Amino acid sequence: MTPADQSAAARKICLMAPIIPVIVVKDVAHAEPLARALVAGGLPALEVTLRTPCALEAIRAMAGVAGGVVGAGTLITPADVRAAKAAGAQFGVSPGATDALLRACEDEGLPLLPGAATATEAMVLLERGYSVQKFFPAEVAGGAAALKAIGAPLPQISFCPTGGISPQNAGSYLALANVLCAGGSWVAPDAMVQAGDWAGIEALARAAAALPR
Repeated sequence: MTPADQSAAARKICLMAPIIPVIVVKDVAHAEPLARALVAGGLPALEVTLRTPCALEAIRAMAGVAGGVVGAGTLITPADVRAAKAAGAQFGVSPGATDALLRACEDEGLPLLPGAATATEAMVLLERGYSVQKFFPAEVAGGAAALKAIGAPLPQISFCPTGGISPQNAGSYLALANVLCAGGSWVAPDAMVQAGDWAGIEALARAAAALPR
């Protein structure tokens, strides 16, 4: 899969809903009901971060949920890419980008949202063919104002900002011409997941899905 093909696939995923839930799964038993709640609420693209021992099992469980498109976040190494693809991940998200990581995703045919925080990083990825990228860490890297400024000379790049996005500031990102969607963890708060409050999570997802962009 070429970088251009990857970005085309990533664009379709990003356009599914205004928010991509960024999920940390601590108990694989929560994976399927969590995915069902988020998808039912209108958020079909799900990013499961590879930050817990059961993350790959969670991806495998979520991959069977009808209407969902499950991806793997926090991809760092080629081994992460291969493991995520084998578990059923349909896209990947990385905090940054290295040649080895990009090559692994291209070889595995895994659509990738590669991370960039500066104009230089975004330009390097664009030069390779990645026109859809993750802006991370969004708030720390200057927030919506910085992303708007980057967009002025680089309008051909579209972003999914992630990192510090909340219901309070999501609108300022989604209003930007170079933003397709945003990544947010507030739609799957740990306390509600641990309590099995799937109806509550579905309600949060429904509110996030209704955000204008």
